[in-house]
Amino acid sequence: MKAWLLKYGNYITFFILLFFLISIKISNPSFVKSISFISFDLYQKIFPLEKNETEVVIIDIDEKSLGKFGQFPWSRSVFAKILENVNAVNPKAIGFDVFFTEKDKQSPEEFLKAYNLIPTDVGEIQNLKGHDQIFQEQLEKSKSVTAVLGSTVPSHSNYDRKSKARFLAKGGDPKKFTYSYPYSIGSLEMLEKSVKGLGSISFLDQTDGIIRSLPLIVQFEKKMYPTMGLEMVRVAEKQKNLYVEMNEVGISKISARPHKILSDPNGIIWIKYKKSLKSQYISASSVFDGKFDEARFKDKYVLIGASAQGLFDLVKTPLGVTIPGVEVHANVIENILDQSYLIRNPNTYVFELIFSILVALITFLLSQKIKPKYSLSVFFGSLVVTIIIGFSYFLLKSELVDISYPIFILTITFLTGLYFRFIEENKMALANLQKEAKLLKERELAGGVQKSLFPNIERFENFIYAKNVPARDVSGDYYDVVKVSSNEYFFTLADVSGKGIKAGMYMAKASSIFRTLSNLSYPLEKVVFGVNNELVEAKFKGMFVTAVFGKFNIETGEVNFVNAGHESIMVFDRDKKFEFIKSEMPPIGIIKYFTESMVKSNKINLKDKTFVVYTDGVTEGYLKNGQELGAEGVQEIVKDLQNITPKVIVDSIAEKLDWGAEKLRDDITCLALNLNNTELIKPAKKKRPENKEEVSK
Repeated sequence: MKAWLLKYGNYITFFILLFFLISIKISNPSFVKSISFISFDLYQKIFPLEKNETEVVIIDIDEKSLGKFGQFPWSRSVFAKILENVNAVNPKAIGFDVFFTEKDKQSPEEFLKAYNLIPTDVGEIQNLKGHDQIFQEQLEKSKSVTAVLGSTVPSHSNYDRKSKARFLAKGGDPKKFTYSYPYSIGSLEMLEKSVKGLGSISFLDQTDGIIRSLPLIVQFEKKMYPTMGLEMVRVAEKQKNLYVEMNEVGISKISARPHKILSDPNGIIWIKYKKSLKSQYISASSVFDGKFDEARFKDKYVLIGASAQGLFDLVKTPLGVTIPGVEVHANVIENILDQSYLIRNPNTYVFELIFSILVALITFLLSQKIKPKYSLSVFFGSLVVTIIIGFSYFLLKSELVDISYPIFILTITFLTGLYFRFIEENKMALANLQKEAKLLKERELAGGVQKSLFPNIERFENFIYAKNVPARDVSGDYYDVVKVSSNEYFFTLADVSGKGIKAGMYMAKASSIFRTLSNLSYPLEKVVFGVNNELVEAKFKGMFVTAVFGKFNIETGEVNFVNAGHESIMVFDRDKKFEFIKSEMPPIGIIKYFTESMVKSNKINLKDKTFVVYTDGVTEGYLKNGQELGAEGVQEIVKDLQNITPKVIVDSIAEKLDWGAEKLRDDITCLALNLNNTELIKPAKKKRPENKEEVSK
């Protein structure tokens, strides 16, 4: 069972990860929707709807109009005059993206009430028509649609509002699938009863505030209403009915004959926006004054709404721009007329899931079988195919296919595959290196090389000390300490893969590079960068070094260190509170570093702490009772010590494991650093000459 898990563990992990990612997609939380919106918006940003002419004209309540008529709301007489001028040139339909919820305060009758005047005081004012009545008369003469909005709070009016459109459904009840509001907000009863249509201007709640879609049908107070754009098309086509076709999942089609619109199961369409046209807008003040070309309104859909910033009717679109809310309804009308709206097909959602799974599977499996440089090509190829499919559906069929989340899944699974591949290759490299022959003569030669590389560590034993106990003639371990200034030192402890002459040469090269770069007082990251890349270029096939590199200052206590694939570093304070710092990098000599930023270093202050590094020969070494020491065992040794100088720590650890070289499992190498006593540095011992020739020299 264990062998089977080792062999197929990567694949099991991958399938669990893929199942998790697909489950998230199916549950479709808000952050997944946000990811999907990235691709939906990208389609429109790159390929917006291009139209130089428009069927919809917007009478704009702009800054110029506010300057002419004063602050909003205006007198109904202003709207009556605008409506009269537009209606005179026979538009197809006129829509008001404006509410007339209260009586006109500027009307004669309201003026009398406001100032508590009597007829004898005002002469003929009492005989004048009210502004609401004047506006009502103009509405009756026109093909007008007024706005209605969904609300969660009741309005002040007791008016029982009813839709002007009659809904005929085939195949089921659309009320079960449409968005519903308990209340509605609209205009005065006398005005609404005079218009040809009532159109919803309700947008769906958008987490990011971007209006991408809207419902063609909405319920207010359990009554169905068409959206403003759809209602204006119905009125323009002189249709009494709207037709709703149902299928097993919900609404499939909505018709205002002769126009048929495909929708999602909830009656929603996705708007395809065109770039805003200045020519589409005309100031309300100009229309009021009759200063316009009649051709602008003849046989056109006319919307009346506000672009003035002070009226707060501005919305964001997928094109990355902000437009007046009335322009959204203008886009909906044009989408219906020329069938340019976007479709989010439920079947496409299933396709996205299946496609994501297939692409992720192919990419992962290939990443485990072929070389990394080729697997990268497969990854980018999959990205290109995904992008092409998404844009093809958008351009050819006006369908929205989510490519953002499939790309997200593809990227995660690809990186997972590369990680597993890296781990497996490292394991294979280590296994192969462990099988190399260990000839006696090579051991002896390499042993001589190695011994010459070790520093005179007794000089620094007050604050740093290290010891190596080889399991055979030759140790695969190495340590070094280099003084670069009165206060600064470099150090390293390493475990070289392999044994014999080749390992000795590899260690010698690593030592030479380390000492050279250290003596140049380079930053630690540059030293590690140089050691690694020189060893990679040296082309010692299959060989590498696990190592800890460090630089410390005996005055400040600051230690900068790098753990490259080595055993966890043990750090403890005076209260014997322990911390183990794991490696964040692969071993040295495996992969080439392209920048020094690839070297991940850490910093720690050792004024009140002790820093201990050891090879796996320590943690995997046997005690006399036959048990492995382990990291916990090292910790227990330190806990029992009264004196925690570096030399005492290292000697105590070595003593626990060194009970006969022939019985050692692996080399024992340990280094300890403690900056509590840095005052005394022993001078280097001079070698005594062994013969007269050396004396003469």
